[in-house]
Amino acid sequence: MGVEEMDCRNWDEDLYRDAILHERETLSRTVFRTAFAPNSNPNPNSDYIVTASSDGSIASYSISSCLEMGCGSGRSQNWLMPEPQFMIQGHDGPAYDVKFYDDSLLLSCGDDGRIRGWKWKEILESEAPVQGSKLKPVLDLVNPQHKGPWSALSPIPENNAIAVDFKSGSVYSAAGDSYAYCWDMEKCQVKMVFKGHSNYLHCIVSCNLSNQIITGSEDGTARIWDCKSGKCIQVIDPKNDEKSEVSFPCVSCIALDSSESWLVCGKGRSLSLWNLPAHEWVSRARTRAPVQDVLFDENQILAVGAEPLLTRLNMNGEILSRIQCAPQSAFCISLHPSGVTAVSGYGALVDIVSQFGSHLCTFRCRGL
Repeated sequence: MGVEEMDCRNWDEDLYRDAILHERETLSRTVFRTAFAPNSNPNPNSDYIVTASSDGSIASYSISSCLEMGCGSGRSQNWLMPEPQFMIQGHDGPAYDVKFYDDSLLLSCGDDGRIRGWKWKEILESEAPVQGSKLKPVLDLVNPQHKGPWSALSPIPENNAIAVDFKSGSVYSAAGDSYAYCWDMEKCQVKMVFKGHSNYLHCIVSCNLSNQIITGSEDGTARIWDCKSGKCIQVIDPKNDEKSEVSFPCVSCIALDSSESWLVCGKGRSLSLWNLPAHEWVSRARTRAPVQDVLFDENQILAVGAEPLLTRLNMNGEILSRIQCAPQSAFCISLHPSGVTAVSGYGALVDIVSQFGSHLCTFRCRGL
């Protein structure tokens, strides 16, 4: 090797240090939630997928652009990083959830205790990618603070999840002060507070057919609430798996089927299925790692957790398939009407999986 090739006189220590820190920051970023954007075209390849990440960013990516890039290689783990269609600093601190309200408003919530909204049409009509603070939110709701001794105000509680009910004009939030809040979208103010949990809330779903909501909490229970009175009408207590040596007290995730008759709860390394009209527990399934998100796909259940797997189960709790996924710890599953799923999580990775179980593309989200 020649002397010229060994010349280190142009070595930039600061540049090298910044590159290492940037790489570590990228690898440790997490996508907590994804949502497929509303689209009248049934082909998922023409859709956008929106992400909420641990750096507070809200971004959308074109699935067709990712497919054209041939994003990702599951074996080499050489993930490509496509350019987002838009990216903004949505929250101060991690962004935990993202939902669409009436197909026109993109909502997000995060660690700063805010629910923010942007007009989806403005995002789509922007000629160039929107970044930074160029796109101002049209909605900015802040959780109330509580008065303590000597009238001192508590910190603003974080929002860990949101649920929408367009028919009633409401958005529900699962907050870190153990309360669930119902926000009036027209008046932009809290119209009801649901009190009863003894610890902070992880998840929330809206039962639009029965005018109820269901919450899951760190206190180990899920509760069903009547939205007219604000009262808890049922407490669901998924027991820990007796075979597990570790106790997981929290209900980390919940999901309703389309008929709103079946509820599945994730608690530690187990999933429990409940028949809501009969008020009874039906089945339970053990998983190899703590469950972090769950949803229904018709009469089957999809679950992800602290392992690189997408697990599919039937209503009896029997495992039908396990598909290897890119995130080493998966925090979210999103389901497209076509059957395509998106699995996202640690490393800012999003894995798009077809209804047949094949990987369409895998990409790493960009940071701010």
